[in-house]
Amino acid sequence: MIKKLTLVSHVLCPYVQRAVIALKEKKVEFERIDIDLANKPDWFLKISPLGKTPVLLVDGQPIFESAVICEYLEDTQTPALHPADPLQRARHRSWMEFASATLNAIGGLYGAQDAKTFDTKAAEINSKFRQLEAELTAAGHQGPFFDGATFRLVDGAFGPVFRYFDIFDTIGDFGVFTDVPRVRQWRSALQRRPSVRDAVQLNYPDLLHAFLLKRNSEISRRMQDVAALTA
Repeated sequence: MIKKLTLVSHVLCPYVQRAVIALKEKKVEFERIDIDLANKPDWFLKISPLGKTPVLLVDGQPIFESAVICEYLEDTQTPALHPADPLQRARHRSWMEFASATLNAIGGLYGAQDAKTFDTKAAEINSKFRQLEAELTAAGHQGPFFDGATFRLVDGAFGPVFRYFDIFDTIGDFGVFTDVPRVRQWRSALQRRPSVRDAVQLNYPDLLHAFLLKRNSEISRRMQDVAALTA
């Protein structure tokens, strides 16, 4: 029996994007409900013990945490988005955790309060991308995706990582993609993937732009400088 799936989400949450990408790749019908995390409704707090999105309701039964949601979908829906080989599957899961660590580093970048801290965080992200580049090189990566021609869950984990830079690139070159040609190629392929492209609302760039401006951080000031130059 086909179960009713409802995804409770927040419009800017990168982990929500992971779940949406998996749902779209598996061509699963689902309802999406966006909430305001600054004003969480009581019903949401009852289904989300951690108070975070995403939450997937399966016939009303809540599943929380994006990794768990993706694994549930992998267990119940086709096509498979993990490799069949156990070792390769574990490798992919490991790099999905690396994607989460990279998202944390991106949070540190846009939260940096001064130029020195900002540059340090940008260098940290470049270091992570160099580690990723080394992994792709060692694996004989030919693209377009992490595992070659087949889109996997690990690709869905990095789609939201790279999406931040669609906005960041309009602010300036932070040097995060220096000397990582395979990573740049992968990013470009994910930008064109329909499931990744459509994992956010059409006004996502405007919403992220507004969010960053309100941070009162180094990136906010750089955005204001760019706006002043183009005014």
